[in-house]
Amino acid sequence: MSTTATAENLSLPLELPPETAELQERARRFVDEEIIPLEQEAERSYGRLPQETIDRIKRAAIEADLNGGQHSPEFGGQGWSLLDWVVVEEQYGRSTNGIYWHVPNAYNVFHHATPEQAEKYLRPAIAGRLKDAYAVTEANAGSDPSRIESTATRTDSGYRINGEKWFVTSGDIADVLIVMANVMDGNEALPTLFLIDADAPGVEIVEDPQFTHHYPEGHPTISFTEVEVGEDAVVEGVGEGNDLQRAWFLEERLGIAARGCGAMWRLLEESVEWATGREQGGSRVWDHQGVSFPLADSAADAAAGRLLTYQVAVLAGGDADLKVVHAKASMAKLFVSEAAFRCADRAVQALGGRGYMRRYAPERLLRELRVDRIWEGTSEIQRLIVTRGLERRGVERMIH
Repeated sequence: MSTTATAENLSLPLELPPETAELQERARRFVDEEIIPLEQEAERSYGRLPQETIDRIKRAAIEADLNGGQHSPEFGGQGWSLLDWVVVEEQYGRSTNGIYWHVPNAYNVFHHATPEQAEKYLRPAIAGRLKDAYAVTEANAGSDPSRIESTATRTDSGYRINGEKWFVTSGDIADVLIVMANVMDGNEALPTLFLIDADAPGVEIVEDPQFTHHYPEGHPTISFTEVEVGEDAVVEGVGEGNDLQRAWFLEERLGIAARGCGAMWRLLEESVEWATGREQGGSRVWDHQGVSFPLADSAADAAAGRLLTYQVAVLAGGDADLKVVHAKASMAKLFVSEAAFRCADRAVQALGGRGYMRRYAPERLLRELRVDRIWEGTSEIQRLIVTRGLERRGVERMIH
């Protein structure tokens, strides 16, 4: 019996399951009809849309069953697989100005919430009535959570939190903060996640800096001074922070890769349409290889990045070695974030002077994609993780 692979017996994740394909199309319609038409207004207002517009986006997302993606239907979520989530994030990546941030959702930390925590925070977040923010980074602790200095001192009724967190995305409007702090057990530091109400005494925004992109919410610095919380503020358990953090990093890095794939999709569509429809010197701009060849490179980047991202989503949703999955998620984040920025630069160049105008998507994406090479672990950190994977897991497992 022949064992030669054929088109009939070779299984590759090139075709989405019907229900995932339907979800992808639903997310695409939502982005095309509800998000992209608001980009110009959002850009003019530095990312901040009127509340009535935000409310309309939330209602449209809920009507399209896009809220609470991976969370349990028990609390109003959709119960998506990781692949489902990736195809939706890819569609969000086709838009600019982070307007999709208004789609009601909550961080994956709430997969580990107690029923009481889920009722208090997760259910209203999925319904669009509450916003969470993840507070981990510190002045001297970025991608290396082992350097976190924030402390949680035991009290008779719970814990007393002290510390300062940087780059707390959505921290300026959040209702609840997910805070990493070390519970001290003798000389041992036990990294632990706490749920802290943003209006609790001792919580203060000490700086709200401006950044390159025009997104709906800020990334402020928040201090915690003698903040008292109960035992019920702990997520999962004392000392479980590092495992929860790794799961968060995996999802965030995969999400960056997925949105980067969507950005490359949009950049190629806009630059190809422009170059094939614009004449210069008696011929189409597209017919000049100095323009079209770089866009061919962008197409290769987009196709390769998409396959890698989808592969990681399928692996992470199965029973693959979690350490390999983490390393490959870093590889996807590294490749796509770098590739998407190259694609944005090429698109700006292809559009010429118009490419440098904020009314055009390539200019906005050039600014917005830059941070993807920094947050949730810089490209240098991702390279370190990948090289460790090559050494410890082997070349074959890392590239197949």
